[in-house]
Amino acid sequence: MKNYRTALSVILVAVTLVSCTRKATITGIINGAAERDLTVKMLDVNVYNVLDTIKTGRDGSFTYKVDVAEGQPEFIYLFFGNTKIASLLLSKGENVKLSADTLGNYSVEGSEESLKLQQVENDYAAFFTNFVAICEKIEKAQGDEAASKQLQAELNSEYVKYYRSATHYVLSNAHSLTVVPVLFQKLNDNVPVFSQQTDALLFSNICDSLRLDYPDSKYLSALEKEANVRKNDFAINIKLQEAERIGYPDLNMPDINGQKVSLASLDSKVILVHFWSTAEAGQAMFNTEKMKPLYEKYHPKGFDIYQICVDTDKTQWASVVKGQELPWTNVCDGLGDLSPALSLYAIAKVPAQVLIVDGEIYDKPIKGESELTRLLDQKLK
Repeated sequence: MKNYRTALSVILVAVTLVSCTRKATITGIINGAAERDLTVKMLDVNVYNVLDTIKTGRDGSFTYKVDVAEGQPEFIYLFFGNTKIASLLLSKGENVKLSADTLGNYSVEGSEESLKLQQVENDYAAFFTNFVAICEKIEKAQGDEAASKQLQAELNSEYVKYYRSATHYVLSNAHSLTVVPVLFQKLNDNVPVFSQQTDALLFSNICDSLRLDYPDSKYLSALEKEANVRKNDFAINIKLQEAERIGYPDLNMPDINGQKVSLASLDSKVILVHFWSTAEAGQAMFNTEKMKPLYEKYHPKGFDIYQICVDTDKTQWASVVKGQELPWTNVCDGLGDLSPALSLYAIAKVPAQVLIVDGEIYDKPIKGESELTRLLDQKLK
């Protein structure tokens, strides 16, 4: 029985130790806040969630433990009333000592990431204060063209200086989660600090670095979503720039053999870009009853078809294309409604058609097959 009790005691101690090591401990003193309430909040991607309310001792001291999972550091913030008095990035098992006042001035020991977070917040606050002050001067200088021009140049210089500094920090600390709030900083509610199209590459590279250390972090997950949005916007912007050179947005999508075929590779005087789905029998019948005769008659004269299927079932699509023996270019990326081709050509529903004539999008409406035939007769003499 004695051995049993001893073993049980050892197990209980072990369980207690494991439980403790899942926590990070904050021990601190808040000057000027004796026996006052503090609010502890945790960042949940883009909002603060209240964790707890704690009361300081007679000397303003407190101790608080936060659950932190392995490999998933948490952003923890202390508030006195509505004033944020400390920002911390805590890892499992850390013991942090905090000294703060009720105005938001604080020092921290025992957490290197928290020190970094404090620095980036201070840098941003200093920049933002200057930025707002210059904006206010510009508003007051309306009507004075020379002064406005000088202040605008000063504002641009302030932004570029901070943007370069923030970029340098992010690149130098690519394996620190403190880069996440930096990448989400804003000039106002609608304009992020990192607003350049090429910032998409920075976001993507930082995600790759953080994934090595924090693959399960919710903050990495949020950054990955933003990176994907920016990459898609960047890709569309590149295509739009190409469109300015060739007269229409280019597409480069896989055919039934998995080989990518670009729209620009079709060297024809008139190209019909046709969006469709195999899910509706009527759209499949349109291929054989309308498009095949049109293609057979006008293809020798300089007419071609670039047909885009918006299905997610590429096997079904390929089967229909082969079964109908469609001779023109057929492509499908398998992304369905999420296909970039739809947004690039502003297609809301299928079937839909876009006509390219002499390398330019034909912007006049084509009503029915007969009108298309008249246009082809006119253009392909």
